[in-house]
Amino acid sequence: MGKRVLFICVHNAGRSQMAEGFFNHLAQGKATAESAGTKPASEVSPSVIAVMGEAGIDIRKQHPKPLTLEMLERADRVITMGCEVAETCPASFVPTEDWQLSDPKGEPMEKVRQIRDQIRERVESLIKELH
Repeated sequence: MGKRVLFICVHNAGRSQMAEGFFNHLAQGKATAESAGTKPASEVSPSVIAVMGEAGIDIRKQHPKPLTLEMLERADRVITMGCEVAETCPASFVPTEDWQLSDPKGEPMEKVRQIRDQIRERVESLIKELH
């Protein structure tokens, strides 16, 4: 089994969902990612689903998931998305970094696309680093 990455944000409806989608698409099975939220929303943001579709990645079947200790324990790497998750979940036993990304919630589509593109670049770098 390859490396496992866990992307975390508060609602698991935008940034972390985009990161999971890009990672699993680009890693081509050599590593896997999942995402979760400390206070998961009821659904993935429709604008996030739309901009990921524009990038050729279908995340329509994704849904926000609550962060669990098991997720943290099985992750080789934990990435928070710029949403002060450390205050909500300080128990991390694996290397953690924060990507300090803007929240796409309520933003115009052009801004959501910019956030998507920033996430893709960082995911591509992360995959290279893990291999």
